[in-house]
Amino acid sequence: MIRRLLLSLFVGLLVLVGIVAGAVYLDYQQWLANPVHEDEQGREVDIASGSSFRAVRDTLESAELLGNRSWYFEFLARERELAGRLRAGEYRVPAGATPEELLQQLVRGRVIQYGFTIIEGWTFNQLRAAIEANPHVINTLQGLDDAEIMERLGVPDQHPEGWFYPDTYHFPRGTTDHDLLARALATMQRRLDALWEEREDDLPLETPYEALILASIIERETGQAAERDEVAGVFVRRLRRGMRLQTDPTVIYGMGDAYDGRIRRRDLQTDTPYNTYTRHGLPPTPIAMPGEASLRAALNPASGTSLFLVSRGDGTHYFSDTYDEHRRAIRRYILGQD
Repeated sequence: MIRRLLLSLFVGLLVLVGIVAGAVYLDYQQWLANPVHEDEQGREVDIASGSSFRAVRDTLESAELLGNRSWYFEFLARERELAGRLRAGEYRVPAGATPEELLQQLVRGRVIQYGFTIIEGWTFNQLRAAIEANPHVINTLQGLDDAEIMERLGVPDQHPEGWFYPDTYHFPRGTTDHDLLARALATMQRRLDALWEEREDDLPLETPYEALILASIIERETGQAAERDEVAGVFVRRLRRGMRLQTDPTVIYGMGDAYDGRIRRRDLQTDTPYNTYTRHGLPPTPIAMPGEASLRAALNPASGTSLFLVSRGDGTHYFSDTYDEHRRAIRRYILGQD
C-alpha cells in the first residue's frame, strides 16, 4: 500500500514537473518571439568596458529590455555559447528587436555611430576647430601645434594643409581626434596615390604633392563642379608656359589673419610664399582640403586654349584666351563697366 502511494506520488510529481517545464518552455518561446521594447525612437543602453556577463545582464534589465525574464536572456546567451563575447559600447536597440537580435547586436558590437564631415575647401585650422567642438570626440591633441600633430600622426616635417580627405566619417563614442585625423589622412594618401597613377601624360607636375597643391587651388577657386576641369586646364596651361597663376585664393591664404574679406591692390603686390601674382609656379603647400573632383581635375584637366579666368560674381567664371579679352571681362564683371 505504501509502495503504491509512493509510486503514485512520484508519478504525480513527474507529471507536475512536466507541466511546469512545458509552461516554462512555452513562456520562453513566447519571450523569444516578442520584442524587447516597442519605443519608436529606439532605446539606448551603455555597456561599460570590462563588464562581466552578469553586469551586462543587469544593465539590460535596468534599461527595461529584459522585463522580468533576465534569466531567460542568460540561458539564451549561454546556450548559444555567446555569454563571453558581448562587447562594451553605446547601443541603440531599435524598436521591435527580439531577444535574439539584441544578443547579436551586442556580440557584433553594432554600437551607435556618430558622423563627422570634413568639408571640401576647409583649411586645417577649420578642421581642428570643428573636431575640438564635436561633443562625441575625445580631444587628445588640443594645445599641440601643427608640427606636433603631424608627428603624432606619423608624418613628421609634413605641413598639414590639404592632407585630410573631405568625407563623412562614422565613429563610436570614445573615438579620439587622433583617430579621426589618422583615418582622413590615410584616405587622402590612398586616393592621391591612386589618382596619380591615372593622371594625364605630360602634366607640369613632378609629384603627387604638387597635384595636391594644385587641387587645393582649384577647390578654392571655384565651387562649381562643372567648372573644375576647365579651371584646372587654365592653371595647367599657365604652368606649362611659365606664366604666374595669379589666383586670389592663394593670396588670401598667404595673408592669414590679416584677410578681412577684401583683397586690395596692395595685397596683390605684397610678396608672400603664397602670392601667385608675385611668384611663379605653385605655392609651397596646399591652401585647403581638396575633394575628389578637384583632385581628378588637377590630374586630368580639360583641354582648350583659355589662359585667363575671372569671376562673374555668381560662382561661375568667364574664360578668356587672350589678355585683351580678359581685360574686357574684368571691366564687365569686376568693375561693372559694359
